Amino acid sequence: MKRKKILVVDVAALGWDLAHRFADLDSGFAFSKVETVFPAVTCPVQASFRTASLPRKHGVVSNGLFQSGLRRVSFWEQAAHLVEGPRIWKAYREKGASVGMMFWQQSLGEALDLVVSPKPVHKHHGGMIQDCYSQPHDFYRQLCDVCGKSFNLMHYWGPMASHRSSDWIVKALQTTLAMRTGAPDVLFGYLPHMDYVLQREGPDGKHVEQDLARVFTYLQALKETCEAHGYEYLFFGDYAIEAVPHGAVYPNRLLREAGMLKTRMVKGKAYLDLFSSMAFAMVDHQAAHVYVMEPNAGLDVKRVLKDLPGVDVIMDHNEQKQMGIDHYESGPLVLMAKPGYWFAYPWWTHPHEAPDYAAHVDIHNKPGYDPCELFWGFPPMHVSANTRRVKGSHGRLGPGAEVAWTSSITFSSTPFTVVGLAAALREWLDKET
Repeated sequence: MKRKKILVVDVAALGWDLAHRFADLDSGFAFSKVETVFPAVTCPVQASFRTASLPRKHGVVSNGLFQSGLRRVSFWEQAAHLVEGPRIWKAYREKGASVGMMFWQQSLGEALDLVVSPKPVHKHHGGMIQDCYSQPHDFYRQLCDVCGKSFNLMHYWGPMASHRSSDWIVKALQTTLAMRTGAPDVLFGYLPHMDYVLQREGPDGKHVEQDLARVFTYLQALKETCEAHGYEYLFFGDYAIEAVPHGAVYPNRLLREAGMLKTRMVKGKAYLDLFSSMAFAMVDHQAAHVYVMEPNAGLDVKRVLKDLPGVDVIMDHNEQKQMGIDHYESGPLVLMAKPGYWFAYPWWTHPHEAPDYAAHVDIHNKPGYDPCELFWGFPPMHVSANTRRVKGSHGRLGPGAEVAWTSSITFSSTPFTVVGLAAALREWLDKET
């Protein structure tokens, strides 16, 4: 039996409106439209794709994680065990096929034959040693030799984030597919750079068409590599970014004003105190999980938040069930922003109260996603605190939130959701040739 081989690439922020709007770029690809999942942010969508299930099943309800026993929030945790449920490649791999994953979230410790993921070492007194984790252990070094340089994490996130991150990843994917030995039969990849320009400038930004043209150049190069080495391909978007002219919404400020969120003043700075707080909002783009620490206080918290401008809906368990996010990791209340708004994490109003990490790129320790890290601020080498500079966001569902996909495969049935697309890929892998 001839073994099937395929490259699957998640193209960040490749929304249907974006791909369709720039069809005149003559990309050479025929894109179709599917619904994504809520919240439409990286980790939940990627977890939904690898399991062909909704967040209620796999448990990844945000890019962040609230550890209730520790009263601690962390973002962008990389452990694969955070994703619950069987993977779409499980049966295929059990037949002897090999599977690799490069630059997907929650990939460390995954049952795979090849893994590459950013994993810097954060130094005790500040700064970091740039590095990537890989299995086999020496594989990342081999990619660096072929690419002529190591992967620069400054191009992957922060004020210097750019298409250079995708440049390196495309070269690494091509190198992996072309290996004489050890090339996986199924390889998952990720192209991040469209996310940066769309958050900075919005869908109508002056550099959007330029970076979208780069997407199609990358995909064409990967398509040619696939054809040269006997691979099929599937390219899909994870979420669509919309303009946010109405700006940021601050649920934690309102909770603090109501006495429900507590802070600890240290040298004049207001640090979050989750040990004594009744509630706080773990914000993530256009979604926010509101965790209520005191029993039976949910209705009081909901009353405080119900008049917050920019909130489209406050979901309790029943409404979360309708959205497919009713999992124990979800907050008792989940907020979805209105069109044109996004949620910001700060609980302070005076700049002098801002914790020290607020002015730095600190993606793992901030208790909320912070797109201001994409901009330089003042003083030099600090990131911006000006939320008005953010022009695009994502996460909500509704008209315009659909994503685009294209493939060399003809599936037996037309998928209408990202989960359905993943299920169709699983069926294709499992079907005997």
